[in-house]
Amino acid sequence: MCQNRVFLDTNIVIDILDTKRPLHNEASRLIEFLTLKKFEIAISEDMLSTIFYIVKDKKAVLRFLKNIIRKWLVLPYGANVIRKSIEIAYDNELDLEDVLQCICAKENRCSYFITSDKKFFTCGIDIVTYDEFFGTISL
Repeated sequence: MCQNRVFLDTNIVIDILDTKRPLHNEASRLIEFLTLKKFEIAISEDMLSTIFYIVKDKKAVLRFLKNIIRKWLVLPYGANVIRKSIEIAYDNELDLEDVLQCICAKENRCSYFITSDKKFFTCGIDIVTYDEFFGTISL
């Protein structure tokens, strides 16, 4: 496990980009903290198109993505993660996107998966919200 590697859920990245979202300030604070403390920030490659599709300001999204792909880890799923995730989602009637992201984070030794979801699939790494992350980390 890489102590300073965190995986951001899609909703966290959208919170960063969309200033009108209720958790935008928390997302900005989180990114500032992670950057100052030299955390490795990871996302999955499928998020790039999802974020582009969801966020309305396409130019801003593309500028943001152009910047983060140089600084963050953009992780592929690969066949093993996809197979494992499909089985888990099928057997447990879970959201495939959540399972894919969590398994990807685990396979890539992330110590935290940060999300704003109240209920999230647990895959063996710490799943935390903004507040839980800041409560766990020594500032």
